[in-house]
Amino acid sequence: MINALDYRTPEHPIETLFVARWSPRAMSGEPITDEEMRTLFEAARWAPSTYNEQEWRFLYARRDTPEWPLHFDLLVEGNQAWCANAAMLVVILAHKVFAKNGKPNPVHLFDCGCAFENLALQGTVMGLVVHGMQGFDYDKARTTLSVPDDYAVAAMFAVGQPGELADLPEKLRERETPSDRKPVEEIICEGKFAFNDTT
Repeated sequence: MINALDYRTPEHPIETLFVARWSPRAMSGEPITDEEMRTLFEAARWAPSTYNEQEWRFLYARRDTPEWPLHFDLLVEGNQAWCANAAMLVVILAHKVFAKNGKPNPVHLFDCGCAFENLALQGTVMGLVVHGMQGFDYDKARTTLSVPDDYAVAAMFAVGQPGELADLPEKLRERETPSDRKPVEEIICEGKFAFNDTT
């Protein structure tokens, strides 16, 4: 398994966990245990949220179960190629309104992102692959998985045991490298917007 720390160097002192987390695609096809699954979701459970709404919901399918095809068939072809070796596929939902009064919650997606990051970092600690993605059919997810209108379909992610480069389709092998990050000075600005983004 590739070690992200061999490819990345932070500009400022931070916990190693943040640099070690990355999103590989190579998975072995081996299952994860029920305890491992619940530990991942336990980490997500402790994410911060506005008014303690905890508006994230996770719809999961483990491989070799009746639910697996429902989730797998949501993926675009390119993601199916490597997710075939995942142990679990998960759709993240975000409750769009406040439970206490039904009014719109403007940070529902922000809060769900926090929950996913908790889960992804926990996966890194456990030596698991956690790979978030947007390459799936959002509308089909809503209908196939019976998602109510007051929930946003936010994203999907795959979880699995680490695999080898050879486990990936050939065209994906060259992309199986931890990515770098923009310098801090490119993502912060004191006061008013003064970024010069060219992309």
